[in-house]
Amino acid sequence: MQKWTSVRRQLHQHPETGFAEEKTAARIAESLRTMGISVEQGIGKTGVVGLLQGKRPGQRMIGLRADMDALPMQDQGSSAWASSTAGVAHACGHDGHIVMLLACAETLARNPDFSGSVCFIFQPAEEGLAGARAMIDDGLFSRYPCDAVYAIHNWPELPLGELRTRPGPMMAAADRFDITLSGGGGHAAQPHLSPDTLLAISELVVALNSLVPRTLNPHEAALLTVTQIHGGTSHNMIPAAATITGTVRTFSPQARNTLERQLRLKTEHISAASGLHAEIRYHRYYPATCNSPRETRLALAAAERAGLIAQQADYPALTSEDFSFMLQEKPGAYVWLGSGPGYPLHHPCFDFNDQAIPYGVRWLCEVVYGESDGL
Repeated sequence: MQKWTSVRRQLHQHPETGFAEEKTAARIAESLRTMGISVEQGIGKTGVVGLLQGKRPGQRMIGLRADMDALPMQDQGSSAWASSTAGVAHACGHDGHIVMLLACAETLARNPDFSGSVCFIFQPAEEGLAGARAMIDDGLFSRYPCDAVYAIHNWPELPLGELRTRPGPMMAAADRFDITLSGGGGHAAQPHLSPDTLLAISELVVALNSLVPRTLNPHEAALLTVTQIHGGTSHNMIPAAATITGTVRTFSPQARNTLERQLRLKTEHISAASGLHAEIRYHRYYPATCNSPRETRLALAAAERAGLIAQQADYPALTSEDFSFMLQEKPGAYVWLGSGPGYPLHHPCFDFNDQAIPYGVRWLCEVVYGESDGL
C-alpha cells in the first residue's frame, strides 16, 4: 500500500472544493485508464465513472462510490503533505476515500474474478453542494443502471479494524433555516417607540429550542440548533432587522415535516405579537441516508470476510451525507470504517489515517465478490 499512501498524501496536499475538482478528476481518470478500465468524465460537472466487466457471466452491476471534494477551510496540520492551497483542506478524509476506491479498482482489474460488472463512481461536491444529485440528474443511473450501490466513510470515532453500519437510517436528513425579523428600528433609550427586533429574535431562539422535545414523539430522534444570530451595529440603537440561522436534523419524513411546520408557526406568532415582519427561508438540502436490509447484511458479511470487526451500529449519526440521494434511487449500504484515533472530521488538523487504506480496499473488494456470489 506504499504507492497508494503516497497518492493519498499528494491528493491531501492539493485539495479542490466541490465542482472544482478538475485536477483530482483528471488524475482519477488517468489512473483508471492505466488499469484498463473504461472511463467517462464530466458526469455531474466533475464526476468520474469507471466500468469494469467481470470475467464470469452475469448481468448484475454494482456501484461503489467515493467522494472527491475538500472543505473550504484552512489546513492547520503540520505534516509535510499539508494542504498547499490556502483556505482549502481535505479535513473529512475524501482523499482517503478516493485512494481506497482506486486501489480496489486496481485489485479487481488485475483479477476480475467476479460476475457482472462494477461501476466505480467518483463523486464531486459532497460537502453541502449535492454532487450526488448532480450526477443522478446528469444521467448516472440511466447510463450505468446499478443494481445496488455502496459507500464507505472513514470514522475517527471507531478504532482501526472496525466497521459499523445498520439497516434503515444511518445518517440524518439535513435542513437549513434563515429567519429575519424586521420592521423595528429606533433609539435604544426610547424602546416604547419601536418594536424590539433583538428581544423578539431572542424569544424565537428559546421557542425553537423547545420544538424537538415538545412537538415530536420522545422516541423520535431529531435535532434543531440555532448557529448564528445577527443584528445591530451600535450600543444605543434598536436594529431594524435581526436574523438567525440554524440547522434541523431528522430521520423520518414525518419529523421533518412537523419541525418545519412548527418552526414557521412559532416564527409567525412571535413576529406578529412583536409587531414585526418575518421572512423565513427553509432549505431541505439532504435527505436521510437509509440503508436497505439485504445490502446491509451483505456489507457486514463482507467486512467479516475482509478481517474487520463488523457490528451493527447502535444508532444513526445526526451528521448528513448526500449518498442519500443515490440510496433513494437504488438499494445499497453506507458504512463507517474505523480510522481512529485521530482528530474528528472537519477539524482543521484532521488528516486521514493511511493505516485504514488496506481495510477499506479489502471491504470494497469483498462487497463485489459477495454480490457476485449472491451472498
